Amino acid sequence: MTTLYYAPGACSLTSHIALEETGAPYKTVRLDLAKGDQRAPEYLAVNERGRVPALVEGDWVLTENTAILRHIARTHPQAGLWPEAPRDQARVDEWLGWLSTNHHPAYAHIRRAGRYTNDESAFPGIQAKGAETCGDLFTMTEVKLSNGGWALGERYSVVDPYLLLFWTWGRGPALGFDMAERFPAWTRHARAMAARPAVETVFAREGLTLPE
Repeated sequence: MTTLYYAPGACSLTSHIALEETGAPYKTVRLDLAKGDQRAPEYLAVNERGRVPALVEGDWVLTENTAILRHIARTHPQAGLWPEAPRDQARVDEWLGWLSTNHHPAYAHIRRAGRYTNDESAFPGIQAKGAETCGDLFTMTEVKLSNGGWALGERYSVVDPYLLLFWTWGRGPALGFDMAERFPAWTRHARAMAARPAVETVFAREGLTLPE
C-alpha cells in the first residue's frame, strides 16, 4: 500500500491531488506542522529532512514534490498525468523546475524568513522582498496561462495541481493577493481545477476551501 505523508495546505497538496487522480488505493498520514509533527522522531525516521511530502511504498521512501509527481505519473500511466510526446514531457519538466525553484523559494522568504538570516530585525525586509518577487512570478504565470486551458494547453498533467497550490498560497494570509482581480487567467484555471472530483476530495480531506 502506498502511503502519503502530508500537511493540510502545504506543498504536499500537489502530490496529494496527483495521487487521488490516479484512482489507485493509498493511505494518508496527516501532519500538523504548527505542532511540530514534522520534527517528531516517528516522522524523521521516514524523512530525515523533516518536511512534507513523503511517499512510502513498502520500505521505499521518496521525497520532494517534483520527484513524487513524476513517479506517480509514470507508475500510473492510465491516469494520463504525464504526456507521451518528448516536447510535451520537456514542457512538464520546464514547468516543474520553474515552480519549484522560483515560486517556492520566494514564498519561503515570507513564511520562513528565519531560514535566510539569524537577524530577526531583517525579517521584514526579507518578507517584503519575497512578496515582491512572488508578485513578479505570479504575473509571469498569469501570462503563461492567458491562452486558457491547462498548463500544457488541452492536456491535463501533474503541472496543474502544482499551479493550484501556488494559487491557494496567493490568496492566503501571507500574500493576500486578490487572485480573481489580479490574475484572472490563473483564477479560471483554479476554478477548473475545483471542478475535478480528485481536487474536491483532497480539499475536503485537508479542510481547504475550493476556489470560487
